[in-house]
Amino acid sequence: MFQIDPWLIATIAILIVVFIAVAVIWGIPAHRHQISAGREDLIGKTAEVKIALEPKGVVFVEGERWTAVSETGRVSPGEEVIITKVDGLKLWVTKKQ
Repeated sequence: MFQIDPWLIATIAILIVVFIAVAVIWGIPAHRHQISAGREDLIGKTAEVKIALEPKGVVFVEGERWTAVSETGRVSPGEEVIITKVDGLKLWVTKKQ
């Protein structure tokens, strides 16, 4: 007849309990942290204009190209703008003073 060593069962049970404890200990603080990345985090940041905003164009921010709309008229390539609003995948910007 087939028999399993009781020490093997105890070792596996202890490993499972330790794994669950570590997951809970690390998981609870992770859920309490506020998201610090993403579209909402872009508001207030500076972007560089790549394709002129007349009023729509393209800006470069944090290593990514975004479609942008200027709220303050035409902005030439190379100029810097401030992100004021994020609407889906479109940024609303104003010319940096």
